[in-house]
Amino acid sequence: MRRSTPHKPLPLITEKAALYRWSGLQHLAWVGGLLALGLAQTVPASASDFQTAKSGEAKAQQERPCMQMSIGERHYKIRLADTEAARAFSSLIPLTLEMADLNSNEKYVDLAVSLPKDASVPGTIKAGDVMLYGSKTLVVFYKTFKTPYSYTLIGNIENPDGLMQMLGSDDIRVEFSQH
Repeated sequence: MRRSTPHKPLPLITEKAALYRWSGLQHLAWVGGLLALGLAQTVPASASDFQTAKSGEAKAQQERPCMQMSIGERHYKIRLADTEAARAFSSLIPLTLEMADLNSNEKYVDLAVSLPKDASVPGTIKAGDVMLYGSKTLVVFYKTFKTPYSYTLIGNIENPDGLMQMLGSDDIRVEFSQH
């Protein structure tokens, strides 16, 4: 037969103890509310706030200086990167260059002067990228591909549609001018 142990009655909560428990819960709720308000301040309040942030990025993109690249009658707008190389190249224009084809994906030319370089491996080259290889070789890419090579960004052609057909596989004359 099992023996049962006598149960002790639970002490009654005094009015003072209940008040302390209630007060503690109020403080906990107050701290939780402050945390929630703090988190709410870090999250955009609405989709319009998100759109405003995106339009700010687009505006910054549009404010970047640009130049024009012309091949025959076709003109391409190049948004310049915020690099020393881009500023140095921009100071050379107007400029007409005979560019040779390489690997059926780029046109290149060795410049008469060296430009400042700050090369990095982009991983992927995009059609329309204008880059500096080393300190003197200007490259205009007309195909997108992966690369292990290092380049310094000069800028990007804003709308590279038709660039591959325009540049073709032959050597070509390219004019760079102010936009």
